Amino acid sequence: MSSMNGQTDSDTTIVTQTEDHVEPAEPDEYRVILLNDDFTTMEFVISVLMTIFHKSLPEASKIMLDVHRKGKGVVGEYTYDIAATKINQVHLLARQMGFPLKCVMEKV
Repeated sequence: MSSMNGQTDSDTTIVTQTEDHVEPAEPDEYRVILLNDDFTTMEFVISVLMTIFHKSLPEASKIMLDVHRKGKGVVGEYTYDIAATKINQVHLLARQMGFPLKCVMEKV
């Protein structure tokens, strides 16, 4: 049997493509932690928690007390980029206000 362009069916190559269905992986989460120091005021920590992390006053007060009493307080879990951005915001604001407040992240 010949085709219109003069090639026979035996000359025709059929290419099939298959797509592997790959589910996108969930991004890694990072726990953001505020660390205690002897100079940063409790009021400033509450302010940071409310403005940068959007915590309510009761939530911010609880976290601040953890920082004060336990030496650290977990603020939340975020993707790497968000955690890094928030940590940078905390450090920048703390330095502007003259406080040595430190914030770190750890992989969950």
